[in-house]
Amino acid sequence: MRKLLVLLVVLFVTVFTFAEVLWVSTQFHPAAEQEFIRGTLLPGFERETGIAVRFLDLTYEQASTRIRAEQEAGRVVIDLFAELQAGIDMLGAAGMLTDLSEYTFEDRTFIASLEQYGFNYGIKQFVPLMQATYVMMVNKQAFDYLPDGLTREDVESASANWTYEALLKWAKRIQEATGRSLLGFPQGPGGLWHRFLHGHIYPSYTGAQVVNFNSEEAVKMWEYMIELNKYVNPASSAWISMQEPLLRNEVWIAWDHTARLGEAPKIRPDDFVAVPSPAGPKGRGSITVLAGLSIPKNAPNLKDAVALIDYLTHPDVQVQIVEKVGFFPIVVEAADFIPEGPMKVIAAGVVSQSGAEDAVAAFIPGLGPLGGEYSSMYRDAFTRIVIRGEDIRKVISEVGPEIMNLFKEQGAPLPLPDIGL
Repeated sequence: MRKLLVLLVVLFVTVFTFAEVLWVSTQFHPAAEQEFIRGTLLPGFERETGIAVRFLDLTYEQASTRIRAEQEAGRVVIDLFAELQAGIDMLGAAGMLTDLSEYTFEDRTFIASLEQYGFNYGIKQFVPLMQATYVMMVNKQAFDYLPDGLTREDVESASANWTYEALLKWAKRIQEATGRSLLGFPQGPGGLWHRFLHGHIYPSYTGAQVVNFNSEEAVKMWEYMIELNKYVNPASSAWISMQEPLLRNEVWIAWDHTARLGEAPKIRPDDFVAVPSPAGPKGRGSITVLAGLSIPKNAPNLKDAVALIDYLTHPDVQVQIVEKVGFFPIVVEAADFIPEGPMKVIAAGVVSQSGAEDAVAAFIPGLGPLGGEYSSMYRDAFTRIVIRGEDIRKVISEVGPEIMNLFKEQGAPLPLPDIGL
């Protein structure tokens, strides 16, 4: 009788217990995004498929370290991995990812210019999940103080007149007219200020993120930053996200990640417009953020992980990600439909920036556990040069080689753009 009961229990568990996919992600970390993932997105998948998902948010360093440890130990637990393109590329280079070439997904057309980055080292390393970038959000009041030679159309259309020098003149004119510093950046702990430094203004002035770090062009860039800082709201040093300062009218011009700007036009849709970043001597540098979905080698629930990829890249789900997270779609069918509202406002700036004739696309480098050090080095250079007033050439001659050593130590490719090599 006892054996029969045990057999029935095993049979019940086998039939009625859901499979469980462990999904590790370096994305969707803010509380509102996690609430959407756990409370809305994944329950929909579980209802459709009967497959349970455990969502685990880890930092870039934690995720890279854990995946490597599992692969080296031969005890793989993670089924699905969401990460930025460069981080995935590092794991692909180490031979730790499943080739996804044999899997196709119906009812969608992936944007070709993004899908191509999924192929490397002879395999399809990842399926694109979502894309984003960084733009400027402008309170329309600021257009009343444009400097001579710059029009609102110039700014919104990324014309040759919309440059960093023009931004400096604009911020200065606003301060002189209002007595307030109304330009702002997310420079606080947890803010994405380092992305502006390495992915926007460095490529705009030097043509590269890393290889020209301690060049004469970089000296000119830092001289510019010292001057610009005179018109930056001092509270920037505490800000993590710029949408709140925009809504409080503490800034009229702000730079940030698209996902961290959406509340401003959502709450006050008539007051704000998203515009492309300015251009420098080498072009209009901006970061393209591409997140993808990978499956580690020997993942225990391969079939179920593929089913989750299928779900997350379906056009209907992609539209939900646009609306709730602020990242943009990677499939044509969803990209053609950006709903009216804050994302529509931001999309205008994104399209203008990426489509500019002088656009210089940059990608976040894949440094695994050393990614935090990379970001800190740019922030530290800013603090030493702009805040403390240390000699520019001394600082960049010290920090530049340290940044290069990170890539050598990790065996990672230098980030795009890399002109100047």
